[in-house]
Amino acid sequence: MRKTVKLMLLFLTIISLAVLAACTNSDSSTKEEGTKGEGEDTKGEATKTEDGKVSIEFWHAMSGTGQTSLDEIVANFNESQDKYEVKAEFQGTYEESLTKLRSVGGTKDAPAITQVFEIGTKYMIDSGYIEPIQKFIDKNDFNADELEQNILNYYKVDGELYSMPFNSSTPVMIYNKEAFKEAGLDPEKAPETFSEVIDAAAKLKKGEMYGFSMLTYGWFFEQLLATQGGDYVNENNGRTGDATEATFNNDEGRRVFETLNTMNKAETFGNFGTNWDDIRAAFASKKVAMYLDSSAGVAGAIETAPFEVGVAYIPYADEVKRNGVVIGGASLWMSKGIAEEEQDAAWEFMQYLTTPEVQAKWHLDTGYFAINPKAYDEENVKEKWAEFPQYKVTVDQLQDTVPGYATQGALISVFPESRQQIVTALEDMYQGKDPAEALDQAAEETNRAIEVANKTKQ
Repeated sequence: MRKTVKLMLLFLTIISLAVLAACTNSDSSTKEEGTKGEGEDTKGEATKTEDGKVSIEFWHAMSGTGQTSLDEIVANFNESQDKYEVKAEFQGTYEESLTKLRSVGGTKDAPAITQVFEIGTKYMIDSGYIEPIQKFIDKNDFNADELEQNILNYYKVDGELYSMPFNSSTPVMIYNKEAFKEAGLDPEKAPETFSEVIDAAAKLKKGEMYGFSMLTYGWFFEQLLATQGGDYVNENNGRTGDATEATFNNDEGRRVFETLNTMNKAETFGNFGTNWDDIRAAFASKKVAMYLDSSAGVAGAIETAPFEVGVAYIPYADEVKRNGVVIGGASLWMSKGIAEEEQDAAWEFMQYLTTPEVQAKWHLDTGYFAINPKAYDEENVKEKWAEFPQYKVTVDQLQDTVPGYATQGALISVFPESRQQIVTALEDMYQGKDPAEALDQAAEETNRAIEVANKTKQ
C-alpha cells in the first residue's frame, strides 16, 4: 500500500510540473490569435455591461459563510460607484481554481482577479500570469503601511508586494475550560511549551477524552517549526534564492515530531485524521480537551461546544523563545493579459476590500483577520470582542509575531506535494515508525520534487 501511495504521489508531482512547464511556455508558435504571451503588454478592449460599466471576473474558492459574506461585499462595491462591476464566481477548491487558471492564465480570457492559497505564491510569481500589485501601489501612492505588516510580509518577495492579502488566518490552541478545571489546571492559562502540553495532556486524559490532538495536516507542522525559528527549506526559506533542499528535518522539526510521538505512545494524543470537521466534532463532543485549529475556526468552536472555550497561542519548544506564526489563507492576484481598464477595475476593488468597514465585516462574518488593523476600532468589532474575548487572542498572537524568515513563511513551488509528504510522515509515526526516520523520509521526497521543479524551470 505504501509503495502504491508513493507512486501515486510521484505521478501527481510529475503531472503538475508538466502542466507548469506547459503553462509557462512562451513559444510564440503555440499561441492562439488574440492571446498574449509572458511579458507582453496589456492589450484589448475591456468587457462592458449594457450601461457602460467595465465588467470583471473575480474567481474565488470561498464557500459557506465565506461565500455569503463575499457576495455581499461585492454587491456593496457594485452599488457604491457607477464605473465598475465585479462578478464573483466560485471555482471550487483552491486546487481546482488554480487548475482552471492554468488554462487561461496570461491571456485576455483570464479573470481579472484570482484568489490563490498562500502556498501557491511561488508558483504564481514564476508563472508569468500576473501583474505585481506593487506596480499599482507605486503608481497610485497607495499607503500599504496602513495594512497589517505581519500579513504583508508573507506576500512580499524582495521587498515587492505581488498580491493583495485577503482571507488570512493563523493557527491557535483551542481548549476546554471545563476539562481544565476538572483536571486541576488553570482554565485561564493554557500550556505554552511542548513539555507543558505533554504534562497537561496526561492530566486531561480521562475515559474517552484525549488530552491533545492536531489535525494530520502539514500546515500545523510548518507553524510549530516556524514558532521555534526553524526554516522549512534552505536559502532563508526560499526568500533570498530558489530553495534547493528541505531543512525541516532540523532540530526544530524533530522536536515537533518527538513531542507528538511522546503523547501518541502515552495514549494522551487523539488521532482524528485529516478532516477538519472530524477533529472539531471530537472537541465539541468532549473526545479531546486541547487541539490546534485555524483562527478562522474559533467562532465555530465557541458556537458548537457545550462548554466554555479557551483560545491560546500555539505552543513552542522549551529550548527556544516563541517566534510567532506564519500567515495562512489566500490572497488576490491580478492578471497580466487583460485590458488596462479591467486592471484599473480590479485595483479599485482591491482598494475597496482594504477599507476598515469592509474588513470589519469580513472579520466578524468569517473569523479571518482584518488586513487593515483599523477595522478592529470599528464599533461592531469592539462589541464582538467584548462578548467573545477569544477573538482578540488570535489578533494578539499575530501582532506579537517576530518578523523573520521563519515566520515570513517558505517559498517553494512544490509546497502541496511537500505537505503531503509531511502527512505521510505523521501517519507513519503514529503507526510506530521512528520520528526522525519518518521526517527524514519526508525531506528526501521533498528534495526530489524540488530538484525536478528547478530543472523544469531552467
